[in-house]
Amino acid sequence: MKFKFVRTAIFAGSLAVFASAAQAVTIEVGYPYSALFDVTFQRILPLFNEQHPDIEVKFRATYDNYEDATNTVLREAVAGQQPDVSFQGLNRQALMVEKGIAKSFEPFIAKEADMSKDGYHEAMLALGTFNDEVHGLPFAVSLPVGYYNMDALAKAGITTLPKTWDEVVDNCGKLREAGYKNPLFWGWNITGNWFFQALMWSQGAPILKDGKVNFDGPEGLATLETMKKLFRGCNMLNLPIGDAGKPFAAGEIAMHFWSTSAVGAIERAKGDFELQTGEFPGMGEPPKGLPAGGNSAMLVSASEDSEVIDAAWKFIKFCTSGVGAAAVAETTGYMPPNKAANDLLADFYKENPNKQTAVRQAGLLSDWIAYPGDNGLAVTQVIYDMLETIVTGDADDMAALQEEMVEEVTDLLP
Repeated sequence: MKFKFVRTAIFAGSLAVFASAAQAVTIEVGYPYSALFDVTFQRILPLFNEQHPDIEVKFRATYDNYEDATNTVLREAVAGQQPDVSFQGLNRQALMVEKGIAKSFEPFIAKEADMSKDGYHEAMLALGTFNDEVHGLPFAVSLPVGYYNMDALAKAGITTLPKTWDEVVDNCGKLREAGYKNPLFWGWNITGNWFFQALMWSQGAPILKDGKVNFDGPEGLATLETMKKLFRGCNMLNLPIGDAGKPFAAGEIAMHFWSTSAVGAIERAKGDFELQTGEFPGMGEPPKGLPAGGNSAMLVSASEDSEVIDAAWKFIKFCTSGVGAAAVAETTGYMPPNKAANDLLADFYKENPNKQTAVRQAGLLSDWIAYPGDNGLAVTQVIYDMLETIVTGDADDMAALQEEMVEEVTDLLP
């Protein structure tokens, strides 16, 4: 099987800084979301090369999203063709472990002098711990936030950022009167049913409990009713996920609810207007919790060469170190999971307050729950398809939709 490698001019220039081919150890790396993370790895790679000139890093074609990342590695693993390092969504790590693809980091951690001194604190390691062993080191952690075109809000006479979804809908009415036909996009289609989980966690309720559906009660119905209220009350268009941020960046949409991961990308792409991010609104009261998005670096190599495995560990540890975490925060908007990044970012957040919004919400971090069993990805798609019927207007009775969703998901769970 042949793989397409990412070969930007910047990468090519960085990859030239190596010892002779005979001395270099080559590792292959796969990561998602080119639009978000290309600039991050362009920052990280030269720094890594300075410390490890004997390791050559080759990047495979980026995964479209976290589902694509998981599906791709599952397919490749059948023939032993997976990369050495793969960045997987936090909610997909368990599947990599269950399938025996992701290797435990415990042997490597045991050889380190003191991981905690390097910023790898217990809460960070817990995000990638399964069966009491660390299998993933968090690379980027995100929470949902609001993006606001402050010029548009001022034009509509809105002087404060909304704290509840009812206030958001009320703002939509004012914005339409000010000339914004479709004033909002709300990220219902983000990978892993993330915003569906965000509304559930806002009420303090996980989507699954004891392995069973937990959106069959009042919290689940309130979640669906809130989505309907937003989509109908704000005339929301059903935009493909790849295009969702473009109208906001162009100044056509005034309120954009999305992952904090996109702050850097939107700042680079936006038109001439004042951008401000704000905390995720609640359902009548401040959220009780929010799902931790993002991804972890996992060692998924099929190589039996100890030098390759050692090189892969060195790359993973560098990317998730304080230096790597700071680069993620500076180029994207993700929160740095490594505490060692905090000192490096103190002045940065003062100068870039839009990237600090998610950090202020860090106390709300809750599990981004993965659906268990072989049908986990299928469950994600079922919920996605049903939520889309609210966006398109094909579903109007939320109680009936809830009943159908519960039945279909239950049938797919082990």
